[in-house]
Amino acid sequence: MEPDLFTAAAEERQEKDPASSPLAVRMRPRTLDEVVGQQHLLKPGSPLRRLVGEGAGGPAGASSVILWGPPGIGKTTLAYVVSQATQKRFVELSAITAGVKEVRAVIEGARRAAGGYGKETVLFLDEIHRFSKAQQDSLLPAVENRWVTLIAATTENPYFSIISPLLSRSLLLTLEPLTDDDLSGLMRRALTEERGLAGAVTLPQDAEAHLLRIAGGDARRALTALEAGAGSAIAKGEDEITLQTLEEAVDRAAVRYDKDGDQHYDVASALIKSIRGSDVDAALHYLARMIEAGEDPRFIARRLMISASEDIGLADPTALPIAVAAAQAVAMIGFPEAALTLSHATIALALAPKSNTATTAIGAALADVRAGLAGSVPTHLRDGHYKGAAKLGHAVGYVYPHDVPGAIASQQYAPDEIHGKRYYEPTRYGAEARYADVVEKVRERLRGTDRP
Repeated sequence: MEPDLFTAAAEERQEKDPASSPLAVRMRPRTLDEVVGQQHLLKPGSPLRRLVGEGAGGPAGASSVILWGPPGIGKTTLAYVVSQATQKRFVELSAITAGVKEVRAVIEGARRAAGGYGKETVLFLDEIHRFSKAQQDSLLPAVENRWVTLIAATTENPYFSIISPLLSRSLLLTLEPLTDDDLSGLMRRALTEERGLAGAVTLPQDAEAHLLRIAGGDARRALTALEAGAGSAIAKGEDEITLQTLEEAVDRAAVRYDKDGDQHYDVASALIKSIRGSDVDAALHYLARMIEAGEDPRFIARRLMISASEDIGLADPTALPIAVAAAQAVAMIGFPEAALTLSHATIALALAPKSNTATTAIGAALADVRAGLAGSVPTHLRDGHYKGAAKLGHAVGYVYPHDVPGAIASQQYAPDEIHGKRYYEPTRYGAEARYADVVEKVRERLRGTDRP
């Protein structure tokens, strides 16, 4: 059986008994006007509008499309809508399970359908980045000759994951994550429309807020959770999906704070204080609460970077690189995978030896500067790389450290006003213990009081 027959059979079952289909399938948009979010792609005259034949110019010279964006934001839906709007056959394959054999079968079926019935085919290929270069190459003849309209979806950067010849022959459309407003509108439609829940239940505000947190910007996840909550409420004989019913239905407790309110700061503070206190389990608890509440992962990562310098510092010099690497990774991958990276960094920071000397040292130095203890830069440290500098005494008498044994010259670096001040007082915790031994020897060498 050809792959398109599987698709046709699924559509036939849905048409015969739509109520048996999942809510996410029943609420699938039938036109571009019903698509949730992606307004930047749906403006009049946009490439997507022209692709389905709306407006002048046709499909902007491209018969195939690559949709790039995170999961659950409507890539499959857009492909289905395009096929419906253009009255083309719709065939869906996943690069996870399909290979060159299946692709060739679809292409051959498309050629027969075009020759025998004049019916063009839309091939939706999900997760195209999972195809090897050779597998992607097998699509080129069909795309180039327009035997199929390829609509490929990927969650990875297509400039790295898709071969150049295929990319150059396709229209690249970047999809944006769905907002809470987008999902709220979708859920309201699902609650009231006949093909959805047809007004059988209502969704109070606290339950909706929890559902949005569960969804994490994923429309499928939102509708699946809504359907589970509705089914549970109806089974109880209730006409409202309460927060408790929704929690029971999706087996996930609500995080009881508003990410824009006071507890946003309270929980963030508790996370950092737990890391400072080396309680790794409490730190992970607060991290989990922030993730479940829908906090921006970049906000959490920034707090971890601050903690690495504020509370760990040189007691573990690897703490800051770990936190910075976590922030970079989070910015690249986003949720849900970013939760693993944040956990990695949180555990490392919580279990690291602690020292706040970087904090106290700069605090003391700033206090003196703000109190007016700035002073003039000693003349032998001033810039001497210009004509006349020597006449002013600038750089005169400066000892180049690399010219003396140990590369530490006995000379004054600080202004007179703070000469002899000690800002950095290292602890003997973790790796900082070695700095405690080194700093005293260095200070003695600088003063010329070191013992041979």
